[in-house]
Amino acid sequence: MVERISITETKTLDEYGSLTHLSSAVSRLRAEARRLVPRLGGRHVWMVNSTAHGGGVAEMLPTQIGLLRELGVPADWLVISTDRQAFFAFTKRLHNLVHGEGEAVITGDERELYDAVSRENADAMRGLLSKDDILIVHDPQPLGTGAIIKKELGLRAIWRCHIGLDEHVPQTIAAWRFMRPFAEVYDQAVFSAPEYIPGYLAGRVAVIHPAIDPLSEKNRDLPLHKLVGIIWNADLGVQSGPILTEDYEHKAMRLQPDGAFDFATMPEDLGLLSRPIITQVSRWDRLKGFRPLMHGFRELKRRLANGIQDPTHRRRLELVRLVLAGPDPASIQDDPEGRQVIEELIQDYVGFEPEIQEDIAVVSLPMESTHYNALMVNAIQRASSIVVQNSLREGFGLTVTEAMWKQKAVLGNYRAVGLRQQIRDRIDGCMVTDPEDADEIASTLNEMLADPASRTTWGNAAQRRVHDEFLVLSQLRHWLHVLAEVVDPSWPRPDRSTGSTS
Repeated sequence: MVERISITETKTLDEYGSLTHLSSAVSRLRAEARRLVPRLGGRHVWMVNSTAHGGGVAEMLPTQIGLLRELGVPADWLVISTDRQAFFAFTKRLHNLVHGEGEAVITGDERELYDAVSRENADAMRGLLSKDDILIVHDPQPLGTGAIIKKELGLRAIWRCHIGLDEHVPQTIAAWRFMRPFAEVYDQAVFSAPEYIPGYLAGRVAVIHPAIDPLSEKNRDLPLHKLVGIIWNADLGVQSGPILTEDYEHKAMRLQPDGAFDFATMPEDLGLLSRPIITQVSRWDRLKGFRPLMHGFRELKRRLANGIQDPTHRRRLELVRLVLAGPDPASIQDDPEGRQVIEELIQDYVGFEPEIQEDIAVVSLPMESTHYNALMVNAIQRASSIVVQNSLREGFGLTVTEAMWKQKAVLGNYRAVGLRQQIRDRIDGCMVTDPEDADEIASTLNEMLADPASRTTWGNAAQRRVHDEFLVLSQLRHWLHVLAEVVDPSWPRPDRSTGSTS
């Protein structure tokens, strides 16, 4: 029931250090490692989550593990699984409860299911671990599994929770009450924001922001010919000349006016290389705010009827397109909600006016190859004028971090804690107050499109902010401190959080 994920190809610290803008961060990480790694005494670190594909955790782990190994920390990655699909339906509901959504009742049957699957995975995992190891468990799905292992082996254990909400509502209370007996077993917890920490964990919690890998396929620089090649190879644009690389075996698919999916170049080119593009790339999740963004874009287009005086801006509004992109939902085992969200978007889309349908592209990106999927996301974001993350709730939002690193003007909202940790309004991008208000979304997008100079300024500031705070190199320095403290609780750790919620 547990899969050990092989990690063979990762970038080295020398490769990061060869880039002028990353060399100082590499030096700081190496210095901390020389001081802290000996304190770990050669202990093996095991990362555990619920999927090897899709989502920020699965994307971060290979780089983290590869660099930990290079720094002298033995590390591996395990993924829990089960044939009981109801387990992932429940953990998705639990995820939504943490974000304040859904029915605030957890049934006895759900508790029994969670306990049973946790026991199955703990039994499958136990033979791989020893009492001298360190276990790091990511998010609610494997929380119970890790608690069982911790009790039975007595090893050091850390729970890394990437989600949360800065409000107390019946849903969050039910979720945190359910997780309490598991979470309290762990030696330490790590959260993405102090607002998310439940009071019963106060005093043994660290705050570490998620981070991106600047050299990954999703974030590395793309020369113009490479950018064009990816777009054409993936069928995200109509090829108009010869290119060096071969077409991808699995291509992007695009929602058609009849509600079916076809190649993304149907019925015509998306316009990634020629038009102003507004993009949101996310999992297909109701909390990502796809529907209100789509309706906001519709309102933006309708502003053309209001007599726009500036001919250049009028032309922008005529040409601008919205790209809503996400993974093929069938490929994400721990997110059964994806297909339902796609169906809801289809229902709205087929009811739109034909001229609006032409300028909205709902794109499903293949997941057979994480390498090519990442390149597609990279190319789409780099071809965009504005990248949006309209999440109603967001633990952090690495899609925003990725776009900021690419110097894109970003649009987020104040409601999502993770987004307001990253985007400073009118400094790194723009923020709306209500991600469900189509008029406010339309007005802000209109303002951003009309001001290309500010978009450039915001994009430059956004990249600098990511460089300073949200890269994997600085994240690993924080992790080394947490690992040192969990081995020796007397070890001083900077930036300790005591928690702020109950």
